[in-house]
Amino acid sequence: MIFDDEPLAGENLPILPGHVSPGRFERVLRAGQFAVTAEISPPDSADPHEVFARAKLFDGYVDAINATDGSGANCHMSSVGMCALLTRLGYSMIMQISCRDKNRIAMQGDVLGASAMGVSNILCLTGDGVQSGDHPEAKPVFDMDCMTSLQMLRGMRDDGQFLSGRKIRSPPQVFLGAAANPFAPPFDYRPLRLAKKVAAGAQFIQTQYCFDIAMLKDYMAKVRDMGLHEKVFILPGVGPLASAKSAEWIRNNVAGVHIPDAIIKRLAGAQDQKQEGVNICIDMINEIREIEGASGVHIMAYRQEERIAEIVEKTKVLGNRTPWHPQS
Repeated sequence: MIFDDEPLAGENLPILPGHVSPGRFERVLRAGQFAVTAEISPPDSADPHEVFARAKLFDGYVDAINATDGSGANCHMSSVGMCALLTRLGYSMIMQISCRDKNRIAMQGDVLGASAMGVSNILCLTGDGVQSGDHPEAKPVFDMDCMTSLQMLRGMRDDGQFLSGRKIRSPPQVFLGAAANPFAPPFDYRPLRLAKKVAAGAQFIQTQYCFDIAMLKDYMAKVRDMGLHEKVFILPGVGPLASAKSAEWIRNNVAGVHIPDAIIKRLAGAQDQKQEGVNICIDMINEIREIEGASGVHIMAYRQEERIAEIVEKTKVLGNRTPWHPQS
C-alpha cells in the first residue's frame, strides 16, 4: 500500500501540496508509481448490482476505473450514474464527458454534481459521431470540443467560476484528462495535438489501443523532444484481442486502431487464440514499462474484463503495491 492513512469507503484523502484533487489516482501518478487503469462496461440496465459485480473484477488490480460515456455513440447507463454508485463504495473513478451529447450548461452541472459525490477525475472527450451508434437519428450537440471543455473545467476548478463568469462557491476538485491517438494519420501532427490538450488543461492522457510498439516509441520520442512527458502523465492503451478474426475486424472497422500484420499472424498461429491475445497484451505492457515518459497503462478489455487480474499479476506491473479497493 502507498498510503497509511486510508479513509473509509466513499471518503477522499486530504489534498497534498501541488495536487488539485483528493483522489488516489493523482497521488499514485505524482508519487512516480506506474499506474494501471481500466474501463468498466456500463450495463443496459438500471440495476446497481450489475455495476457492482462488474467493478469487483478489478478489486486490487487497478488504480482507477473509467466509466465510459456513450462509447461508440451507443446508449448505456450514464458515466455520472456509474461514478455515483461506485465512488460511494470507495472506488477511484474517472468520469468521462462526451461533447457529442452535452452542451456547456450540462457539462458544468455534471462536474459539480460528480465532484460533490467524490469523483476526483474527469476525462474530456469530443465523442464519436452519432452515425456510428445505435441512435443514428439523434441530434449531436458538439457545443464544445475536447480542448474547450478542458479549458472550461480548468476555469471552474482554478478560477472558481462558470464559463459565463459567474462565481462558484465551492469549486470542483478534479484531476483533468484527455484521450490521444498516436496511431491516426497525420502521425507528425499527433504530438502537436497532445501539446494543445496539455495547454488546455489536460494533466493525464489515456491513448487509443496500442498494438504497434515501434510506432508508440516513435511517438513518445517526439513527445519527449517537446518536453511534454514532464507536463502530463501518459498512459498508453492496451488490451487483449480475442482472436485473429476479431483483430482483423477491429483493424478494418474501428477508426484509429492500428493492428500490425505480425500481431494477427501470431494470433492465427496460436492453439488458444484467446490466451495468446492475453499473452500479447502482457508482452506489450512489459515493453511499455521501459519507455521513458509512459506513466502507466490503460487496459481496455471489452468483454474480457475477467482477464485483467491475470494480466496485471503476470506483468508484476504493480511491484509490491496493492491498489486500494473497497473492503468487503
